[in-house]
Amino acid sequence: MIKCSYIEEIQAVFGQNEYPGDDYLIGSSEGSEPREEIHPFLGQTEWTDVSLGILDNHSGSLNFFSEAGYRFFLPAYLVADLNEQLVIADPVFTLTHGFSNLSVPHEIGGKSFVRKTGKDAFINPKRYGALTFEDYSRYRLSIFTREEAGAIVNYLEYKQDSEPDALDQDRINAALNSFWYERQKSAPTAQVISDHLRAEEEYLAMLFEMGE
Repeated sequence: MIKCSYIEEIQAVFGQNEYPGDDYLIGSSEGSEPREEIHPFLGQTEWTDVSLGILDNHSGSLNFFSEAGYRFFLPAYLVADLNEQLVIADPVFTLTHGFSNLSVPHEIGGKSFVRKTGKDAFINPKRYGALTFEDYSRYRLSIFTREEAGAIVNYLEYKQDSEPDALDQDRINAALNSFWYERQKSAPTAQVISDHLRAEEEYLAMLFEMGE
């Protein structure tokens, strides 16, 4: 599949997603950075209209979006990356982090330490107990439908094939084999989600009509 076909697939499978609303874009309230990174996206009801300047100058948004905001705006980053228009933003990292381990030795004060990040590393045990980066990544990335996961798999495989010497190779391999290939096969389809929403609307409308 050539690059333009990947772009067309992304536009097709993400194109029907609705803007979550300004009040539902930010996924963190800690400090000022999340609001600063997300602010330029407020009111951007069409992800295809987001400028490259916003995408690249606010690359941190990929970490600070709510799940709804991340799902809505991710395709803008994927398309820009496939078009080789990103300099700073790295959507690959947010789609693959947490599925492989990285250990870095660090000697300080005459004592050797091993600093770990990735799959088995704890996020912050004082606040989140035994939660690891893999646990969090699986939760956050489970928002995508089967069709969306398929488009993401194709994007990651394209990145893998087009940059065989890149440092991302091990991380992409681990993410594909640990999560994305299975997600591509077993995630709920867009039709299942649509049917669920329609049934919920019908149920709530009936409750309102009956005055319950």
